[in-house]
Amino acid sequence: MSQAAAIPQEHGRFPYSAIVDRPPLRWPHGARVAVWVIPNIEHFLFDRPGAAIVPATTAFVPDVLNYSWRDYGVRVGIWRLMEVMERHGIRGTAALNADVVRHYPRILEAGKTLGWEWMGHGTNNSTMINAQSEEEERHLVTTVLDAITEATGTRPRGWLSPGLSETHRTLDLLAEAGVGYVANWVNDEQPYPMRVRSGSMLSLPYSAEINDYAAFIERAQTGEDFAQTIRDQFDGLYEDGAVTGRVMAIALHPFLIGHPHRMRAFDRALAHITSRQEVWLATGSEIADWYAQHHQAR
Repeated sequence: MSQAAAIPQEHGRFPYSAIVDRPPLRWPHGARVAVWVIPNIEHFLFDRPGAAIVPATTAFVPDVLNYSWRDYGVRVGIWRLMEVMERHGIRGTAALNADVVRHYPRILEAGKTLGWEWMGHGTNNSTMINAQSEEEERHLVTTVLDAITEATGTRPRGWLSPGLSETHRTLDLLAEAGVGYVANWVNDEQPYPMRVRSGSMLSLPYSAEINDYAAFIERAQTGEDFAQTIRDQFDGLYEDGAVTGRVMAIALHPFLIGHPHRMRAFDRALAHITSRQEVWLATGSEIADWYAQHHQAR
């Protein structure tokens, strides 16, 4: 059988659901919007290309310019981000490469003090999930979850793949390993259940739009541009949330948002969000638990 013939034309993970046809979703204390902030804390291998600010050197091995630009995030940017989020009472749900456990334990120490949640985020951000055999992928998932559990004392309940990458069996293997929610699918403003071979899986809204990588690298936005996009997104969701609750995901990379010229504007965007009353500042697991307990069975 050819490889093309083995690829299904339909994913089969969930039925179509129009948000206007669903029962109203209500968050705790009448909140209109559940806001979760997802810092992507990543390690990149030195011998291959990755995210780049200067494309001219990406073919170099090593590409010192772009590697060191990314390395800024774990050395400097994450600390500025933690300070600003703490100022606004926001606990992060960090998407964590397992290699971070070995290379940057100081970040985990600080995150635990702040009460952050940890999601699995692959081994490192140079290794996508797309070409592994089933056993290789199962080993990758288990190794990542075990490493984070050992380092933090808590087994991750959520998962965000590097580059949001999946094979056709990733969701099944995640559920098999005890993961309860995934953030790879960016197609909704509310959680929804996904079909898996065994166990259960919930999709939590993530964003390729309210994402500093898309903003700064793909769209060449300034820090103020991105902050205004965040405010506009929040205001729209807040208005819609009066009818049925919404989720706002803010996806961040410390090597991008962590620079002072961007962080000052982001600080103001968070102040705008936290100035409203009907907002729930939540972690991924808190959103998943509330939805499962109050809405999933309906």
